[in-house]
Amino acid sequence: MVTADQVAALRRAVASDGAATSDFDLNPDVRLPEGRTLRPAGVLCAFQPGPSGLDLVLTKRSSRLKHHPGQIAFPGGKQDEGDADVMAAALREAREEVGLAPSSVEVLGTLPCHETVTGFLVTPVVGLITEPFSPVPELGEVEEVFTVPFSHVMDPERYTVQGRRWRGQRRHYFTAPFGPYYVWGATARMLRVLADRVSA
Repeated sequence: MVTADQVAALRRAVASDGAATSDFDLNPDVRLPEGRTLRPAGVLCAFQPGPSGLDLVLTKRSSRLKHHPGQIAFPGGKQDEGDADVMAAALREAREEVGLAPSSVEVLGTLPCHETVTGFLVTPVVGLITEPFSPVPELGEVEEVFTVPFSHVMDPERYTVQGRRWRGQRRHYFTAPFGPYYVWGATARMLRVLADRVSA
């Protein structure tokens, strides 16, 4: 699939309707408390032109962070008071975490919200990086910035379900490893939603 076709597929994907997802999708026995308070957050699922099509920008989080240390993640974070909405939060966090200017991103749309085990309601914002981009990781939050080919993350066949013990229970989750990077959990779940839509 050439770059123009990949961009068209992303545009179609974000135009589709769909249900919200959560870290508990694959764990039907988990009972979530009624009336729980979720903190709004936005993450940027940003693609840039690469040597053989689009590449997705991902980060490896610092091992010193309170939430999801050392995990593979999109740039992004919780919505602050100064953010107009979760989209603005995603763009601001991408600037702070990896040095991506909001003016360099064409926002295509959003995916359904995703609830995390850490109490966030995350909105994935899908965008295209329209100008040359050299990542500048914020060392307090980001250990590494890297890219993954569109052909990998947008192929539903790349995703498998694995499990581990978590808070005394067996928890299942999606994974989509790429080289040394173990993409799993919320990041893999949100990407699987986009991959399903792109391949439909």
